[in-house]
Amino acid sequence: MLNDFNSIFQNYLPVSPWHELYLKKLPGINPLDRNDWIVVDSAFNKQMQYADYLLKNYRNNVLNINLCAIEASKELLENILDAIKNVDGYKISSKSITRPDGCIVNLDWEQTLLTARSIVQQDLCIMMQSNEEHFLAAAAMCFPASWKLSEKIMQPMSVIHKPVDEFTDNIGKRVERMFSMMRPDQDMWRANWLIYNDPNLYQPRRASESRPKDSSKEQWVRVERQSFCKLPNTKAIIFGIHTYLVPFSCLTDNQKVTLGNIIN
Repeated sequence: MLNDFNSIFQNYLPVSPWHELYLKKLPGINPLDRNDWIVVDSAFNKQMQYADYLLKNYRNNVLNINLCAIEASKELLENILDAIKNVDGYKISSKSITRPDGCIVNLDWEQTLLTARSIVQQDLCIMMQSNEEHFLAAAAMCFPASWKLSEKIMQPMSVIHKPVDEFTDNIGKRVERMFSMMRPDQDMWRANWLIYNDPNLYQPRRASESRPKDSSKEQWVRVERQSFCKLPNTKAIIFGIHTYLVPFSCLTDNQKVTLGNIIN
């Protein structure tokens, strides 16, 4: 059944983090207007259909929430409801949300993280602060890019990013300092990119597993638009991941040239 969702991709790639200077240099953090937090793009309908399927049939794999994040998940849902008031296609009532694809999502205040992910196209992670650093307290992660939620839940950022060579101790300290100093009115975003042979959005892998790479096969460019929003009451950091996926053929000429110079 998972292969039934193998052809979900956007019409074009709006960001090129491999060569745009404001994204290329790590950690590549930029200001984000809250009005641009929730994105609806050309893949919305199919991505949401896939997310609905995963949340129903693979919930234990894609959703995990620790008790310490319950209040933050409620505040997250409140913030999402406020944000989508300004997003075309959404209709809000006291008991439900109608998404841009026409699907109706019941407002379930007992399962707020599930409800929040069922409303928006992006994956949602809740980062809480311990004495030393932020840790992953909860997540609705339908489209993991080669990692498993079960290995990352309740782990600090330094452990979560250990397999990522570019995430050095210096970068980690800078990001942790940023999280600690963030204000609720100071949303931010960054982007990263990966090349995949398999276009399936659901790509869970253990830290010990490597991602298959074969340059002789069709290549897909996967970009994550990562947002960071601090909730005013619980002070949790909401790490949102909006996934773009396009075949190499859908890149602009400039994107093809600049990416080709890196991977070839």
